[in-house]
Amino acid sequence: MKAIGIDIGTTTISGVVLDVDGGNVLEARTMENGSFIKTEQEWERIQDVDVILRKAAELTDALLDCCPEAEAIGLTGQMHGIVYVDGDGRHISPLYTWQDGRGNLPVKDGQQSWRELVSEKTGLSVAAGYGLLTHLYNQRNGLVPRGAVFLCTIGDYLGMALTGRKRPLIHAGNAASLGFFDSRENRFHVDAMREMGIETAILPEFTEDFVSLGTYRKIPVTVAIGDNQASFLGSVGMCRNTLLLNMGTGGQISALSDQYYEAPGIEARPFVKGTYLLVGASLCGGRAYAVLEHFFRSYARAAGLPDSSQYGMMAGLAEEGMKMSDPMQVCTLFNGTRVNPEQRGSITNLSEDNFTPEGLTYGVLEGMARELYDMYRLMCAGTNIEAAHLVASGNGFRRNPILQEICRRMFGAELSLAAYEEEAACGAAVSGVCTDEKNIE
Repeated sequence: MKAIGIDIGTTTISGVVLDVDGGNVLEARTMENGSFIKTEQEWERIQDVDVILRKAAELTDALLDCCPEAEAIGLTGQMHGIVYVDGDGRHISPLYTWQDGRGNLPVKDGQQSWRELVSEKTGLSVAAGYGLLTHLYNQRNGLVPRGAVFLCTIGDYLGMALTGRKRPLIHAGNAASLGFFDSRENRFHVDAMREMGIETAILPEFTEDFVSLGTYRKIPVTVAIGDNQASFLGSVGMCRNTLLLNMGTGGQISALSDQYYEAPGIEARPFVKGTYLLVGASLCGGRAYAVLEHFFRSYARAAGLPDSSQYGMMAGLAEEGMKMSDPMQVCTLFNGTRVNPEQRGSITNLSEDNFTPEGLTYGVLEGMARELYDMYRLMCAGTNIEAAHLVASGNGFRRNPILQEICRRMFGAELSLAAYEEEAACGAAVSGVCTDEKNIE
C-alpha cells in the first residue's frame, strides 16, 4: 500500500510517497516555505496562505504524478496557528503562526498580558501563539477579518482546499493545539471561552478518528494531524517508553501514554484514539545554537575575519568542551518558557579554567539537552514512563553528534536517529491509510 504525506512546516514544506507495508520512502521532496510576511510589529509572525497553498498543491501533484497508484493522502503541518475562513471555505486572512507573540502583549499599558488575563479569569494556561488566544487578541482589537465564519490550522485548510470542503473538520490533536481545550474530556472549554467573550460559533468541528475529508484527483484525503503527532507516528509509531526528541526551530520531547497527565510545561495531547502524547516544548531549542553561532560570527567580523559560517569551528570546540571535568552551566532559556515567557537564560559555575570558547559551546549544547531532560523528569513524576530508548529528529540532532552523545549520557539511554528526515510527512502518510486505528500497530 502506497500513501502520500504532506507536511507544511514553518520553514519548509515536505512530501513523501511511503510504502506503508514495507516502511520505505519511495520519493521525498522538500521546498522552502518562504511565505513569511514582513510587518512593522516585531511580535507578529504571519505567513501568506496563498504561497503555502500553491506550493503544497504543486508538491502534492508532483508526488501523485510519480505515484498515481497511491491509495491515500495524509496531511500534517505546524500546530497552534490559525487561518480564518469564510462561509464558502475560502481563507480571508494570513496564517497567524505558532510563533506569533500577540498573546504576550499587555491588555493595556503597564497591565497584565492577554495570556495572564485568560489565566486569571478562567484558570486555564493558554500560551502565546495558540490560535484561540491569538483570536481573542484579534477580536478585542478589531482584527478579525469581516466575513470570518471559522478558524482552523494550516494543515486543516489544505485539506479543505484539496477536497473542496466549505467547513473545516479537524482532528482532536489540532483542536487541542488551539488552546481552551480539555484533552481529558475531549471538548472545548466553551464556558471559559464565553467568559472571555469568544463566540464559540467560530470553532471548527473536530473528530477523534482518522476520517476522510473527501477526495483529490479521486484519492481519499484524510483529516490533518498535528506535526507533533505525525512526527511521533512516523518515527516511533506506538512504542511505549521510547522518547522522541526533536531539535529544530524549537525543541520538543514527546512520549506515548495511556494515561492523561499534565504538569507546568507538559501537555497531554490527543493522539490515536484513547492515547495521549505527553509533550514538553522549549521555545528556543536549536535557535540557542544559532544564537551562539551569531555571537562567534560577530566576533570574527570585528576581528577582521571573513563573514562566514562558524558551525564547523563550533563542532570542534564542543568536542573539546566535552572533555572538561567541571564545565560551565548554561541555561538556554533565551526566549523564556511557555509557562514563563519572561524568564531568561544564564551562565553559572564559571571558573578561570572553563570560561573558554570550548566550554561555552559545550555548555550551550548541554543546556539545550537539559531543557528536554527537565521536562522528562516532570513526566516521570506523574506517570510510569521510562526512557528505555531515545529517537532523535530534526537538524539540530542530525548535524550535531555531540548533542546526541550529551542526551545519551543525560537520559541514560541509547539514542538512534529517526529513520527518515521527513518523519512528519511519513507520519501523515501513515495516518492517511489508518482510518481504522488498529492498522497503526
